[in-house]
Amino acid sequence: MRITTWTEYSLIISIHLARRGQAGNGSVAAREIAEQERLPGDYVEQILLRLRRAGLVESVRGAKGGYHLARDPGAITMRDIMTASEHQTFEMNCATHPVDEDRCAPGSGCSIRPVWQALQQRVDELLGSITLADLMKHETQVQELVTIAPVA
Repeated sequence: MRITTWTEYSLIISIHLARRGQAGNGSVAAREIAEQERLPGDYVEQILLRLRRAGLVESVRGAKGGYHLARDPGAITMRDIMTASEHQTFEMNCATHPVDEDRCAPGSGCSIRPVWQALQQRVDELLGSITLADLMKHETQVQELVTIAPVA
């Protein structure tokens, strides 16, 4: 698993929109988000487009237009955001970039694949359990949410 700049920026932008919505400030222009969060404007525009296509963000045209969350922050998960920005949360090389067509074929009996699949499931479960509302909390509160019990 690799956390990319796209994912990081997508989360920053989403948290920004959630906080703005919580304050009752309405829509915000992409350029303003870029300035306030010190992010490249081109990235912000592209990320907002991906988030809009995924139904996480809505856009409003006009002088007071801009972007705002399409749903309540408690109804949007980290998994939703990562999937919108990257189209996945976890890339398994054996599925996307097979080392060997025979070894990596679905019916090949690879003993490594179940480990990657289990890891992907746990990653997706964790990311699906954390909402934007959670990410708006203090770091110590978020730390309590993500503490993982040891696997038996």
